[in-house]
Amino acid sequence: MSAAYIWAVIALMAVANFAVRFPPMALVSRLDLPEPVTRWLGFVPAAVMGSLVAGEVLRPGGQLTLSPTSPYLPAALVTALVYHYTRSFLGATVAGMAGFVAARALLG
Repeated sequence: MSAAYIWAVIALMAVANFAVRFPPMALVSRLDLPEPVTRWLGFVPAAVMGSLVAGEVLRPGGQLTLSPTSPYLPAALVTALVYHYTRSFLGATVAGMAGFVAARALLG
């Protein structure tokens, strides 16, 4: 495959993604939604992120890993604690990365 072919596929995928996602968002943003619906929609990003993170923490590489020597769970706990106390996404990300490196060094 040539580089031009790969870039064309990436560009077309971006256009298709935009075409599928933008119209519903544009339509809903113009509607005056009831308060319960607005509140409910506010939880969607956290729920999606939680499911993605939980999948990667508990199943790194697609394999269920509940071993006490797995560095993923301690790093996730460090990240969650730092974010809970600081509300800093950047700080939690850096702390989680440092926690992962430290847990990997300590746990093997």
